[in-house]
Amino acid sequence: MPLVFDHSDIVALLDRRAVRQAMESAHAELAAGRFQNPAPQALSLPDNGSALPMVAVAGDHVAVKLLTDLPSNRDRGLPVQRSTVIITSAITGECVAILDGRAITAMRTAATSAVATKYLAPEDASVLGLVGAGNLAIEHVHAIADVRPLSEIVVWSRTTETFETFRTKTEPLGIPTRSVDSPESVFERSDIVCTLTPSREPLVSGHWFRPGQHINAVGAPPRPDHREIDSYGMKRARLIVDSHLTAIAKSGAVRLAIADHAITEADTHTELGHIITNPHLGRRTPTDITLFESVGLALQDLTTAQLILPALTATQSTETTT
Repeated sequence: MPLVFDHSDIVALLDRRAVRQAMESAHAELAAGRFQNPAPQALSLPDNGSALPMVAVAGDHVAVKLLTDLPSNRDRGLPVQRSTVIITSAITGECVAILDGRAITAMRTAATSAVATKYLAPEDASVLGLVGAGNLAIEHVHAIADVRPLSEIVVWSRTTETFETFRTKTEPLGIPTRSVDSPESVFERSDIVCTLTPSREPLVSGHWFRPGQHINAVGAPPRPDHREIDSYGMKRARLIVDSHLTAIAKSGAVRLAIADHAITEADTHTELGHIITNPHLGRRTPTDITLFESVGLALQDLTTAQLILPALTATQSTETTT
């Protein structure tokens, strides 16, 4: 019988640095062809909802993550996105575990941005800018502070309440934080920028990008008509994706920029794993503008879950026998 683990079980065991290291290794293995992560196929649901079955194979495990994106949940006071990760043995076919996807998704997403920042941002980059201040922004501060010595955090948020929650939860890191009145102001002041909003229309203009800047575009849901970065921004930057096949299938920023003739499909072939194994494929000069388009992969969820499965299983066995 598969073991079932909820959000609190998982949060207690996840370690941010270990997750980042796992993301680095997983993307390198994907680039080498030793792990598998095919492009997902979206399913339409009522009220403009979408379900995305995402699959991956790594080592002795197969994972299926079911992500649902349900805009009508806002009116119900429920999360718009929910996810469940099912892990099966690649050897016996046995279902090993079913895990709530919330904590895994947030931590692996931020950890992957940190890996991209490690390989693409200038070594002396020290000001982190955030467009959006929700839970994903909090995770990004923790993750990126582990790969660059941050001197300041610059944040734009739609609401003061969200910003104050963000500041309270990141205060223990001791990094000075300031609120600014627009996304453009974030780009004016930052060396590294993370866009973290569920935007449908672009919030960010490529005209704002500064030489040497690194951008992690993270927040838009995996829908072909949603994007945070406009087509000019996609054209102006050196583009790196988490997976070529997934970006072509599900990244609105990529698909719309191709439709606008700002980029071509060939511009999406450089994956994060490629620059991990060959950093020269990433930043080439100090003035390069680099952009990591993060759509999210089931492989990231699987390799994060593999870190904690032994401890989760041991905990469940102990509880069963007492």
